[in-house]
Parts: sequence; structure tokens; C-alpha cells
Amino acid sequence: MRIGIYGGSFDPIHTGHAMLANYIAQTGEVDEVWLMVSPLNPLKKGTLPAPDLHRLAMAREVAEQCRGVKASDFEFSLPIPSYTYTTLCRLREAYPGDSFRLIIGSDNWQEISRWRDPDKIIREFGLLIYPRPGYPAEGPLPKGVTLLEGVPTIDMSSTFVREMVREGKNINYFVPLCVSDYIHTHGLYKR
Repeated sequence: MRIGIYGGSFDPIHTGHAMLANYIAQTGEVDEVWLMVSPLNPLKKGTLPAPDLHRLAMAREVAEQCRGVKASDFEFSLPIPSYTYTTLCRLREAYPGDSFRLIIGSDNWQEISRWRDPDKIIREFGLLIYPRPGYPAEGPLPKGVTLLEGVPTIDMSSTFVREMVREGKNINYFVPLCVSDYIHTHGLYKR
């Protein structure tokens, strides 16, 4: 099986994440998309994310509504911080019959030189790049890197959603309803 790995903090998972995973699962580029919930992104500084199990539960709620999308806690058993190349290698070992491609936004493509072992990621696994407003992926792309066309995009961030919750504002339509319900039920992001 060809599996697209869409990693992130998903703190919380929002409508943009859900739309993208759902769309890519249907493009034919991969057979499934796995939402790889990361315990700690080494490039993100600042406050700690919501507890892993809450972020995973929200991702699972979304994945259940999208055919071909699954939420994964695979990185929870790996050393922290999570490095993408290590995750991909461990996935290859754990699932030898499957192939893996990394899904990233064009914003991350512009920053990939800051990642650990970016050339190995491209050479051994390959990338699917989705466009992000304001971050063009121009020029000839290396072998193994595919720019996805026609991907619906929303200029949305988890930071925005967390700020809305902190300010007591309505987050309907910014996150799937199941995520909004989960956030309110568990009192997440209040401070």
C-alpha cells in the first residue's frame, strides 16, 4: 500500500487539515493518508501543545469522517523530539510491505533545508507538496517531489483556533463540529 504521511501537531486539527487529508486520499497519489500526530515538533518553539491523547482523539474523530484517512500515534513511541526522517525509517521497518511518501505544504518546502536529513527524505521516500498561499513552490522540483495541483486551500492555523477559544469566540466552521465539541467537552485551550 502507498501511504501518505501528513505529520503535525494538530493542536487542534482544523478544517484546512481535514480538507487536505480528505482531498489527497482521493487523488490516487496514495492509497491512504495517515495523520501523524507529533508529540513535539523540534522546529516549533514556545508553549507546549495540548496533551498527546487529546490531539490524537481529535485527529481520530476527523479521520473517521474521511475515507482513506487514518490517525496515527506511531510517533508517540519514538524518542522526542520527533525527526521526520527517523519516523519514516521506523515506519518502513514496521510496515515492510508498504511505501511511504511525506506530505508537506509549500511553506515547509521552502524551509526543508532546516530539517534533519532532507535529502534522504526526498531520495528514500519522496514528497507530495500542497500549495500554501504566499509560498510558491517554483522551479524544477527534484526527482521524487510532486507538486499537487488543484488542492483546495484555506489560510487557517491552529494558533488562530486556540486564540479564538481563549477569547471565548465561536469556532464553528474553523474546525469540524466533532473537534469543536471535543474542545468544549474537555475544556481545551481556555488559557
